[in-house]
Amino acid sequence: MGQNLKLTASDGQKLGAYRADPAGAPKGAIVVIQEIFGVNHHIRAVTDNFAKAGYVAIAPAIFDRTKPDFECGYSPEEIAEARKFVASPDVPAMLRDVQAAIDAVKSVGPVGVVGFCLGGSLAFLSATQLNGVNAAVAYYGGMVARTADQKPKVPTMMHFGEKDAGIPMTDVDAIKAKRSDCEIYVYKDAQHGFHCDERASYHKESAEVAWRRTLDFFAKHLRR
Repeated sequence: MGQNLKLTASDGQKLGAYRADPAGAPKGAIVVIQEIFGVNHHIRAVTDNFAKAGYVAIAPAIFDRTKPDFECGYSPEEIAEARKFVASPDVPAMLRDVQAAIDAVKSVGPVGVVGFCLGGSLAFLSATQLNGVNAAVAYYGGMVARTADQKPKVPTMMHFGEKDAGIPMTDVDAIKAKRSDCEIYVYKDAQHGFHCDERASYHKESAEVAWRRTLDFFAKHLRR
């Protein structure tokens, strides 16, 4: 239901994006920030689902600076390849690309940002640093613990899995201590990547609860 298009960041960088539009008048817009696997089938599906919920949704390809059009699945080999992109991530450049996506849809109405894994970290930083954001939701952002001293400028929600091997509960507790201004949820039986129904770590119950909370959060904070 979506279409591929091109964006231009503030430094002139061209990048791809996937956009999906709702059937009726949009409630607002959502920027969907990818995991390390690119704007792949799952991220496009998430973008489509936000469009079905009534939003213009757009997913910028934030790895285009390194490898244009990169996307992959979840085999051990693909995961190892994808991790190379975040060995030394250029976070400011990625945020410029997210800003380009925000700017591309802000004429629609209020803009929310949501991200998963790497994208979750960038969603949190979008709330603290970028312009034109009205609300942000971060799913299992591994870098949030290191950046939690930054104060979000907009309402922010976070989702974490209690069994996430990469984000210990000590990190989540530290985030909660520093960011009492955010809504933070921990899902007892969930691992990293629990929202993705194409991964072995998918946890249906947690994913459904987190999704409902995310939609309710955006409905509350993206009012015209």
